[in-house]
Amino acid sequence: MFTGIIQEMGKAREAATSSLSVEATTSLEGLHEGDSIAVNGTCLTVKAIGEGYFSVDTMPETLRRTNLGLLKPGSPVNLERALTLSSPLGGHLTQGHVDATGTLVSVQPEGDALLMKFHAPPQVMRYVVEKGFIAVDGISLTVVEWDATTFTISVVTYTQEHTNLGHRKPGDVVNLEVDILAKYVEKLLSTREQPG
Repeated sequence: MFTGIIQEMGKAREAATSSLSVEATTSLEGLHEGDSIAVNGTCLTVKAIGEGYFSVDTMPETLRRTNLGLLKPGSPVNLERALTLSSPLGGHLTQGHVDATGTLVSVQPEGDALLMKFHAPPQVMRYVVEKGFIAVDGISLTVVEWDATTFTISVVTYTQEHTNLGHRKPGDVVNLEVDILAKYVEKLLSTREQPG
């Protein structure tokens, strides 16, 4: 489990079809082989740790469902270590299981913040509500408005400077994870409606 509060912005070091290595600093402190780490909101297992980097395996399913297959050396990535029972829950609970990818449609300044509009597929939009949570590249964010195919978030200066959202441009592909509680509620309600 994760919180969507990014701990560090790392950089892709090597990206292959079955593995990824990421340059990092603070995320390496206390990191061990076998630990979970979220890279752009995707939960991955650390397979090796080197001087200033860690490596993970990737599989075709991960590359199909996320933007990790689009990374090139030097691409900025959001990093978050797994939640522990003593960690503060500053964002919202995320699993690191990306539901789908979306596309950045527009960026509009609003004071010091940026309004960022994303296009998302129906399997994501069905769970999007105003003032609800959504994870974009692993970042816990609040939806400020939405319609049938898009949602908008407001990104404060700190998030612009400390995550890859500050580097995103229209057309970029992002990982999306909806609030797990919404999916559980939907499942429970659909089970109740079935005869049995």
